[in-house]
Amino acid sequence: MRRLIINADDFGLTPGVNRAIVEGHTRGVITSATLMANSSAFAEAVALARATPSLKIGVHTVLVDGDPVAPPEQVRSLLDPRKRTPALHVSFPAFVRGAVRGSFDPDEIEREATAQFWKIERAGLQPTHFDTHKHAHMFPQILRPLLRAAKTCGIHAVRNPFAPAKPFAYATLFRRPRLWTRYTEVKLLRFYANAFRRAVAEAGLVTTDGTLGIVATGALDERLFGAYLGCLPEGTWEFVCHPGYNDAALAAVRTRLRSSREAELQVLTSARARAIIADRGIQLISYADLAAAH
Repeated sequence: MRRLIINADDFGLTPGVNRAIVEGHTRGVITSATLMANSSAFAEAVALARATPSLKIGVHTVLVDGDPVAPPEQVRSLLDPRKRTPALHVSFPAFVRGAVRGSFDPDEIEREATAQFWKIERAGLQPTHFDTHKHAHMFPQILRPLLRAAKTCGIHAVRNPFAPAKPFAYATLFRRPRLWTRYTEVKLLRFYANAFRRAVAEAGLVTTDGTLGIVATGALDERLFGAYLGCLPEGTWEFVCHPGYNDAALAAVRTRLRSSREAELQVLTSARARAIIADRGIQLISYADLAAAH
């Protein structure tokens, strides 16, 4: 059996992203979304989520390129020393170096994650799962304190950020030279996959067999979507997406994903997407279904 969660990241980023995610669920194939606790359109996203209970909500935990939710003096190792006002590291390469070197205090990671999880729970939502902005939890030094925070807050599932061992379709990849570098990066990061699975199992959380769509972030179209799902292995998988509207609010946000968000929304709400899923016999589920099954 092939089961698929289609999760939209960045819920709460802007009103246009919020609207697109809800449309991608009510008119399309999105089943789950992850909410950013420190986002400018957080309150609106909460209201939309409460009005759309069939859209299952998780936490898009932000440890890089954002503002802390916990008091800054309690998460000093996570802050960017170059900033005059308290802010998390803006540079992802700098964050990666810190993660690999063990520069971040694990108690402070747990504290910041707990603050983000609790903020969403206090807003009246019970998260079904969590992931991280820029997939920061693929690093063991980051993952372990996040798992502790999730257990404390009653969150039972986490994104497996690692792609399948085999690429979705060699022919499709080779026709997209722009994706080669991204594919190589994703493949190299599989070095952490076994440690990830062990840590999740030891913590008592559940996860999928892996995630698809990371290579195609910013380049998704119907052909790529069909290539991914046409090669979907047996098991339970997640497809990560970033729908949105490229409006004035998004222009004010630091993100590389702009016009691609509208292109993704068109794919995810298309009749073709539903047909591909039906033709392949793929069962769409949410993270709530995954947690309940275990």
